[in-house]
Amino acid sequence: MTITIALAGKGGTGKTTVAALLIRALTRHTSQPVLAIDADPATNLHMALGLPMPATAGEIREEMLDTAQAGQLGVSISRHDHLTREIRMALEEGDQVDLLAMGRPEGRGCYCAVNHLLRVIIDDLGRSYEYVIIDNEAGMEHIARRTTKDVDLLLIVSDPSLRGLRTAASIAEMSKDIEVNVHKAMLIVNRVDGALTPELRAAIDATHLEVAAVIPADPRVNQLDAQGLPLLHLDGDSPACKAVEAMTDRLTSQS
Repeated sequence: MTITIALAGKGGTGKTTVAALLIRALTRHTSQPVLAIDADPATNLHMALGLPMPATAGEIREEMLDTAQAGQLGVSISRHDHLTREIRMALEEGDQVDLLAMGRPEGRGCYCAVNHLLRVIIDDLGRSYEYVIIDNEAGMEHIARRTTKDVDLLLIVSDPSLRGLRTAASIAEMSKDIEVNVHKAMLIVNRVDGALTPELRAAIDATHLEVAAVIPADPRVNQLDAQGLPLLHLDGDSPACKAVEAMTDRLTSQS
């Protein structure tokens, strides 16, 4: 059975870093590759994973539409088969993680039908993996429109600020109104330097979200992030890695 975990949160909270550390931890729980989906149009998860920049689903969609409008797609292959082939070819395969990048959500017109087709194809692709991790953009647009129709766990990432925690609470409420079945939402407080203040603890309680992890600020992670270097090979002494590994142990034991 495939377990789909999506990450969301306001910009600058370290969603991509947490996604990479989560993938790192999950590869220790399964002998199978983890499917990572970069659903942020900024497309930088590949750097955190140490993989080349893949072709994006958005680019594939644009090229297919251009080819179809030019009458060059042919009649021997359906749009579904064409997109399926191109998406599988665009999948960047690593040692223990495969990466698919979504790219920009829309281009020069309405793509509702093609975006729906992409979602079907990506859902089908995900079924061959034990874990699918979606690094989402700040809002919920990709999850709602193109990435998937079912999320087992939504991890909402916040920095240790009142603004970030209030945004996390808003995202949790928003997740109830999108056309996706979110089974459970939890909170991650990232980049915590020292103990949480009483004000922050009260703000965390006010989100009404179960806390999945409090991840300490980690100079080594910050250094690698700043240099655009991969996080998968951090040693086990990294405080951030330890926090994410402990969270992953709890989550996998409950699944």
